[in-house]
Amino acid sequence: MSIPQSGGGPIEHHDQLAEYLEKGCKPKEDWRIGTEHEKFGYCKDTHKPLPYEGERSIQAVLEGLRDRHGWSPLVESGKLIGLEKDGANISLEPGGQLELSGAPLETIHQTCDEVNQHLRDVKDISDKIGVGFLGLGAAPEWTHDQMPLMPKGRYKLMDSYMQKVGTMGTSMMRRTCTVQVNLDFGSEADMVQKMRVALALQPVATALFANSPFFEGKPNGQKSWRSYIWRHLDDARTGMLPFVFDEGFGFEAWVQYVLDVPMYFVYRDGQYIDALGQSFRDFLKGELPALPGETPLMSDWADHLTTVFPEARVKQFIEMRGADGGPWRRLCALPAFWVGLMYDQSALDAAWDLVKDWDEETRWALRVGGGEQGLQAQVGKINMNDLAREVLDISRAGLKARAKPGLGGMVADERHFLHALEDSVETGMAPADELLELYNGEWNGDLSKIYDAFSY
Repeated sequence: MSIPQSGGGPIEHHDQLAEYLEKGCKPKEDWRIGTEHEKFGYCKDTHKPLPYEGERSIQAVLEGLRDRHGWSPLVESGKLIGLEKDGANISLEPGGQLELSGAPLETIHQTCDEVNQHLRDVKDISDKIGVGFLGLGAAPEWTHDQMPLMPKGRYKLMDSYMQKVGTMGTSMMRRTCTVQVNLDFGSEADMVQKMRVALALQPVATALFANSPFFEGKPNGQKSWRSYIWRHLDDARTGMLPFVFDEGFGFEAWVQYVLDVPMYFVYRDGQYIDALGQSFRDFLKGELPALPGETPLMSDWADHLTTVFPEARVKQFIEMRGADGGPWRRLCALPAFWVGLMYDQSALDAAWDLVKDWDEETRWALRVGGGEQGLQAQVGKINMNDLAREVLDISRAGLKARAKPGLGGMVADERHFLHALEDSVETGMAPADELLELYNGEWNGDLSKIYDAFSY
C-alpha cells in the first residue's frame, strides 16, 4: 500500500492533473523495473499471524532490519511503520503483510538480486525471533479477527469505509498478498498501448500465478481467492476498465476516471484527515467538506491516484496488479513476464495483435475464469493454458530482443526467469493446483503443513 506522497504546489488549473501523469514519460533508455511483493508473517510455534508489537512482531522485524541491515526508519505518530534504503521501501499492508517496494532497476537480474537479498535479510531477522514468512495470495487459515490492523491512519479510515462498500474490502486489506511490477512508458500513445495489453492479459497473470485456493482453513473453490476478493470489493475503484479500450483514451480520460472515484483522505502535517466518500472534483473547487475553502496540492492528487485499485493502474508509471503473492522463484518471474511483453516494441505489438479483437465480455470472462479455474479456464474458444503458452512465447522473444546479460555476461539475457511459468504451462498446473494436490494427498487435509513447506 502506498506511502504518503510529497512535493508540488497548489493545483491552479485542471490541465495540471494530466500533466502530472505525462511527466512519467521517459525515453526508452531510461525505462526501469520496480518490483513489489507482499508476504504473511507468523509465529513459528503457533502459526498465528504476527501482532504489531511484542517480542515476535512486525515491529521487531522492522527494528531488526533497521539495526542489522542499515535501513532508515519511517515513523507515523511515533510508530515505526516502514523503512527505506537505496531507493527501495519496506512497508506494512493493513494486516501486517510485509511489503518490499523495490528500487527502479534496469534489468530483471538486478531486481531479482534485490528480492533475494531482501528475503535473506528478513530470514536472518525472523529466524532469530521465531518468526516465519509465507508467500501466498491469501491467508490460508486466519480469520478477520485474528489479523491485527497496523497503526497507520490511512488504514483506519479505509477499514471503516471498506465495511460499507462491496463485500470483501476488509478481507483484501488484511488477508491478501500480491506480487506486482511497475513499468515505464515513453509517450501517451505508448501508455495507451501498454495499458490495453496490461488489462487484457492480466487474467493470464492471474491464472499463471494463482496461489490462494484456501481460506479460513479449507479449500475455497477458487484457484485465486485473492482474485475473487478483488472482484467483490468496491466497483467504484476496481475492475477491468472498459473505457481504456475506447477511442481517444489517454491521460485526460484517466484523470476523469480517477476524479469520479470517491476519496479516502487528505494527508496534512502527518495526519490523515477523513474525506471518506467525498469528491476530488469538489476539492478542486475549494468545496471539500473535510477542508472547506482549501484547494488541493499536487501531493493530494498523487495520493488520490493511489486509492484506485483496477487490475492495471496509471500513475507516473503503470502497475501490473493481477498476480497472487507466491514462492521465491515467481517473485522474479512476474517482472520478467511483463517486461518481456512491454519493453520490446515487436513483443508489445504482437501482444496487442493477440488481444485487440476481444470485447469487454471476453476480457471479463477471462478474468473470472483465471481466478476460478486458473490455467484450466475455457472462455469460448480460448483455452487459458494455450493462451498462456502463446503469451509466454511473446514475452520470451521480448526478453531475448532486450538482450540484457547477467552474471558478468555469463547469462546472455533474462529469459531464464520465465522457467517457473514455462513449467506451469507444460504441466497445466499453477501453484494453486500443486497446493490442492498436496492437501488432498500427502498432507491428508492437514493445512498446517503449508507453513513448513512454503515459507521463505
